[in-house]
Amino acid sequence: MYPQTYIVVVIIFFIIMSSVRVLREYERGVVFRLGRLIGTKGPGLFLLIPVIDRMLKVDLRVITMDVPPQDVITRDNVSVKVNAVLYFRVVDPARAIVQVENFYQATSQLAQTTLRSILGQAELDELLSARDKINQELQKIIDFHTDPWGIKVALVEIKHVDLPTEMQRAMAKQAEAERERRAKIIHAEGEYQASEKLALAAKRIEGSPMAMQLRFLQTLTEVAAENNSTTIFPVPIDLIKLFLDNGKGGK
Repeated sequence: MYPQTYIVVVIIFFIIMSSVRVLREYERGVVFRLGRLIGTKGPGLFLLIPVIDRMLKVDLRVITMDVPPQDVITRDNVSVKVNAVLYFRVVDPARAIVQVENFYQATSQLAQTTLRSILGQAELDELLSARDKINQELQKIIDFHTDPWGIKVALVEIKHVDLPTEMQRAMAKQAEAERERRAKIIHAEGEYQASEKLALAAKRIEGSPMAMQLRFLQTLTEVAAENNSTTIFPVPIDLIKLFLDNGKGGK
């Protein structure tokens, strides 16, 4: 076989190899023929026309994108830094290549501007307590604008809200004041309930003088058991009169 034949065989082999493409299950190939879009290929094995066809590979898996921290001024004029995470995937590879130059960068920029815009319309308390509602609104708006690019935004989550030091101290004081208020309310309710019980007990003792005397003696017993020192208690006149009447009756 002549050397020229070897060269031709090698060239044909390389041409065939360069025309063979294999894509994984989660990949698609957007094929252009002489600059014109002819369709999407994959997954599996397929052939391209060398030199004439050009293929761009697109990943269909969910992409996790970190949205950099954004300086946001809330509706109640509080300056905060907020970052988020965005989950999206390509659902139409052809549109993702043809409709936008770089769909990843375009989605990132759109997420940053939308984050600043939406959070600027919310108050700080809403931003801290109603994140689920804000996340849903962000996802809806970003998905609406990326739909013409063939991109589906599945989820948007606010990760961290960085508050100024002064605001953190103010919120700590507010939380402490709220705890003190609740403690005072609970204490006042306990005092009120105790006063009701004492009033009922006083009414019951009022109807039985002997119950009052027994209660007095019980108090003396408790004090004597708890203290080693000498304690002087005034003896009620009614108690002395009771003993005197008993003595006269015995005569």
